[in-house]
Amino acid sequence: MRHPLVMGNWKLNGNKRMVNDLISALRNKLSNVVGCNIAIAPPVIYLDLAKYHLGNSRIALGAQNVDIHISGAYTGEVSTQMLKDIGAKYIIIGHSERRAYHKESNELIAEKFAVLKEAELIPVLCIGESKAENEAGKTEAVCAHQIDVVLNKLDAKAFESALIAYEPIWAIGTGKAATPVQAQAVHKFIRSHIAKYDAAIAERVIIQYGGSVNADNAVELFTQPDIDGALVGGASLNADTFSVIVKAAAEAKQT
Repeated sequence: MRHPLVMGNWKLNGNKRMVNDLISALRNKLSNVVGCNIAIAPPVIYLDLAKYHLGNSRIALGAQNVDIHISGAYTGEVSTQMLKDIGAKYIIIGHSERRAYHKESNELIAEKFAVLKEAELIPVLCIGESKAENEAGKTEAVCAHQIDVVLNKLDAKAFESALIAYEPIWAIGTGKAATPVQAQAVHKFIRSHIAKYDAAIAERVIIQYGGSVNADNAVELFTQPDIDGALVGGASLNADTFSVIVKAAAEAKQT
């Protein structure tokens, strides 16, 4: 059985007090949850502080980005070795905001995937289509291409101990989530696409859903057979809401 992961992407939010208060609340609310892995990805400047407050908890530390270089004259970037040194485990790459605002290409994202695997960190590869692509019926083609760039650079075995987060761009931060049936259909396609290369790995790969996941839609999303947890944005900034989502994922996979 695949073990779901619910990961909070804090994006560009937070301060020292929030890191302390939010992690303290999450530790309290999630201490007895089993059956679901949990992670948070604060802004890079708070990773060390977050790691300190997460000490001896079952909540893992994640990061929102990584550079392809290990060291050198790359002002403002963060390497795999730095993330490893600070205790990060799950690293988000390919988020639509990075693709849009920082013009990150599929090829660059595949390079990031490769350096994370080499460093034995866990990539969380975000894929998904725009509203226009969705309306044009191109969802599967877009997702397949974004996965294929990684498969062609590496191979299917690269998805061993890696995650995919399907995040339809039109649903991120809009409050308009894909319906559970819509999300399941895409997740099933993603798994079947990887299965063309390696069926065993396709069956094991964790595929999260992201895009306006909240306390109201979490239960129905997680009961879908190919949805393995979530990459949560705005809702991860509220301890009560995030805890409900985590518990929904844990309970769904125990039934």
